[in-house]
Amino acid sequence: MTTPRVRRVEVPQVARTAGEFATADYASAFELPSRHARSRTPEQWARATFEDAPAAVRWILLRGWTLGLGLRMGPRPSPDHVLGWLVSESGPGSVTLDASSPLVATRNVVVVNGSGVVWVTFVRFNRRVSRLVWSAAAPVHHLAVPYLLGRADRTRTAPQGHESGSGRAPGLRRRPRPVGRRRPGRCPRRRRVR
Repeated sequence: MTTPRVRRVEVPQVARTAGEFATADYASAFELPSRHARSRTPEQWARATFEDAPAAVRWILLRGWTLGLGLRMGPRPSPDHVLGWLVSESGPGSVTLDASSPLVATRNVVVVNGSGVVWVTFVRFNRRVSRLVWSAAAPVHHLAVPYLLGRADRTRTAPQGHESGSGRAPGLRRRPRPVGRRRPGRCPRRRRVR
């Protein structure tokens, strides 16, 4: 079974918001075509995309957001936050996630419709240096969002009996190490003689 390819698309009109992001300095949208998009709510898609990512990826994302962009993230885990992003609006067709810093104000809008899932990102620059900082972050964003959205779709369609992301059947443990064998790189214990 193949996963539909996530592609960059025009920012949908439904995601364009009034207020501070109506004239964002940066906007992008990525679409995951899927006839099963409505199997999750928009918030569930957002959580699956960010919170179900591998631990190393989550660590890199959080460091990039907090150290690179200076975003102030909320608590994790939290019903009001998705990997630190504030859930500012949530409805049957979309969810809005916000985070800001002195450098940038950012908004992710996840829209679920009959043809798929659209992930829209808006960035407003608060300082002159913000454009330079975002120009370094944007290529990572353009790789991360399609990867994470596609991964979220694959975990939705993972074969039954496998835990999401573990690659291992539930209850299956590592094979035990044979007793009496020496661990590599360790000296054998000396026995005390009395």
